[in-house]
Amino acid sequence: MLTYPLEERGGLPLYEYLYRCIRSDILSGALPAGEQLPSKRKLAEHLRISVITVEGAYQQLEAEGYVYTLPKRGFFVSRVEQPSAAGTPVPLPPPEQPPDWVLDLKSNRVDTSRFPVATWARLTRQVLSEDREALLQPVPHQGLSALRQALADDLRAYKGMAVSPQQIVVGAGAEYLYLLLAQLLDSGRLPGQGTVFAVEDPGYPKIRQVYRQCRVECRPVPLDEQGLCIAALEHSGATAVHLSPSHHYPTGLVTPISRRQELLRWAERSGGIIIEDDYDSEFRFAGRPIPTLQSIDDGGRVIYMNTFSQTISPSMRMGFMVLPPRLLEQYRQKLGFYACTVPALDQHVLARFLTGGHYEQHLARMRKEYRLRRSRVLEAFRTCSFANRITISEQGAGLHFLLRLDTACTDENLRQRAEARGVRLGFLSEYAAQPNPAYAHTLVINYAGLEGKRLPQAMALLAEIFQT
Repeated sequence: MLTYPLEERGGLPLYEYLYRCIRSDILSGALPAGEQLPSKRKLAEHLRISVITVEGAYQQLEAEGYVYTLPKRGFFVSRVEQPSAAGTPVPLPPPEQPPDWVLDLKSNRVDTSRFPVATWARLTRQVLSEDREALLQPVPHQGLSALRQALADDLRAYKGMAVSPQQIVVGAGAEYLYLLLAQLLDSGRLPGQGTVFAVEDPGYPKIRQVYRQCRVECRPVPLDEQGLCIAALEHSGATAVHLSPSHHYPTGLVTPISRRQELLRWAERSGGIIIEDDYDSEFRFAGRPIPTLQSIDDGGRVIYMNTFSQTISPSMRMGFMVLPPRLLEQYRQKLGFYACTVPALDQHVLARFLTGGHYEQHLARMRKEYRLRRSRVLEAFRTCSFANRITISEQGAGLHFLLRLDTACTDENLRQRAEARGVRLGFLSEYAAQPNPAYAHTLVINYAGLEGKRLPQAMALLAEIFQT
């Protein structure tokens, strides 16, 4: 007769503990295949529990296939493979613990302390009280209509882009949109027959990584002083190109109108598509904002995309892309089965944040703050003890700049020195798909998280790292 220490069940329901005990005996071979289990009444009397408890355990065992029943005969043990040593669960690796850097100049963090949290909370309460029914309705696969209208209005007012809300697709951040674009544009049915993507080199590594994980052929194209090199683009054989003409990351280049026109002529000539990644273009501190490539495209060859990771916070996984009319129907037919990946509440609140003018007010405050912060950081570098050994490249835009160091040390040696002092540095060479000696000793300085009060400590640490 089956006997188990029911007093050791802890907080488990009695039937579940009994089920687990019998299952363990079956898996261990203590109850061999074909053996008949005691009747429900006999086992209940033996263990001094109710018949209903035994019945619950037996029913669960039968549902999972550990036992089977024969009419008028009872329950019998099923044939189950015994666990082997090879099947022993592999221990999980220890959880990742991100280093606690004393100074991090590599991560493109933004200052979230000035975000109008009170306004966002108030809008959230309004949505919860006024839009309760709408919150529970399915969201259109391209995103909430009210949000797409607000985005279209914002693009028209501040970027000169006359687009319809129907052209806008909302998604959970840039990487997700890259995945959609890889599927939308890669029309080949066999390897080597699909769209060839050109990407900037050096450039944002995640773009290459995402496209290649999608099995899309991805070819790096070098930059010159005006941006993506047209001759190299022609030579690459690409039929789509992903670029950031308004402010390239990490070089900071701004593509002039002549090169933009060349890119559009390339697209018309080759039947290609341009993906305009408008990364951090909102933060331009000198002159007027640069018109988007999409706004001067008469041929419907440009896909525009942007996110709120730099303007609000990286934790807001929300981005959008604007499809040209020639690709809109293709998107709906090919990818329209995907559900929108952004929660309805976030979309409703952001729509109100945009239409109420709060987003533009926030941008104005942050432009002022970052302009002042950038000035202080640049001044700190220009007056530091190693100022005669550095050259700064910046275009008066964005939240980063390049700093070239006159040193005999390798980038790896500088990185090791920095990490030993709790400092994280990023190097231009890390962003290059094709190695180039010209990129050596050039740091990518992301300054947005560097407050003025930390500048003296930062300069002192860098002086130690950069010493010859």
